[in-house]
Amino acid sequence: MVKHLLQEILRRPLGMLCLSVLGLLYACTIFSQFLAPYLPTDQDLEKAYHPPTRIVLKDWRPHVQIYEQVDPAAARYEPVHGETAAISFFAPGREYRLWGLIPAETRLFQVEEPHRIYLLGSDGTGRDVFSRLLYGAQVSLSIGFIGICITMTLGFLLGGVAGYFGGRVDFLAMRLVEFIIAVPSLYLLIALRGALAEHFEPEQMYLVIVIILSLIGWAGAARIIRGMALSLRERPFILASEVMGQSSIKVLFRHFLPNLASYLLVAATLSIPAYILAEAALSFLGLGIQEPGTSWGLMLQQAQELKVFTLNLWWLLTPGAAIFITVITFNVLGDVLRDIVDPRQQMIKR
Repeated sequence: MVKHLLQEILRRPLGMLCLSVLGLLYACTIFSQFLAPYLPTDQDLEKAYHPPTRIVLKDWRPHVQIYEQVDPAAARYEPVHGETAAISFFAPGREYRLWGLIPAETRLFQVEEPHRIYLLGSDGTGRDVFSRLLYGAQVSLSIGFIGICITMTLGFLLGGVAGYFGGRVDFLAMRLVEFIIAVPSLYLLIALRGALAEHFEPEQMYLVIVIILSLIGWAGAARIIRGMALSLRERPFILASEVMGQSSIKVLFRHFLPNLASYLLVAATLSIPAYILAEAALSFLGLGIQEPGTSWGLMLQQAQELKVFTLNLWWLLTPGAAIFITVITFNVLGDVLRDIVDPRQQMIKR
């Protein structure tokens, strides 16, 4: 089924474009430590709000243009005529652990100290925005996948059990779902974040945010899956499985899950942007990822100063562009998947 869906997506121009964009984004995320020239916490206070550096070709080798700060108050830099620094590829840099496991120090490109390369400029403390964008993608892009796996698992288990068994089990499960849905999600997010924040370090808040978003998001999925399970409950193949003596667990995973896989896949694709936006909103409000961590939402929160707009420091708003591209791509891919698995759309095309 997955192979068939992939083939159908690749046959459609929009589907191929979305998969290509997402593949590029997640490849950059997986290898962000290798691609980023600096750690997200590396500062250089003498290069605050440095503009994106220009790449020039000198002696058939790429160089970085050297800049001089002429007005610190206005964050104005001027290129120093004739002064450049060579870019070294696959050069050693600050030590890091690839995927948190493999010790390494090789990075894709480096510039000899004390010079620095700023592909997307620097922030108010001289930190490289490009490096922070790559490291922030680890949080912003992975939180959707992890959260949706938890949400869909809980939704399938509770909704499937409620629809399959019915009666008192269905009543109790749906009352719990209705209670969670009735609570305003924003206030519940703030309350849970405030209650749990004191017990976790800043670097552990990533898992806390994932758990909070998952606990809020599973209720809607459970109610929809319960309705689909009720329609499947009286199907002949379900009744035949029960007559043959298969256990309830086997019925759920062997018969219910394959018949709900299309919905789960489309719903997951369309729900991932909501998790990305929720994390960005929490971090933007100061309730999500905190320093020394980084995420796209936290970077936007740090770029909301009036100085960013008055001095036209556009490179500090690139996390917003990254969020926009990711959310639009996931939504378009979800629409493509929905067109593929929706039998009504297939009948219209025939």
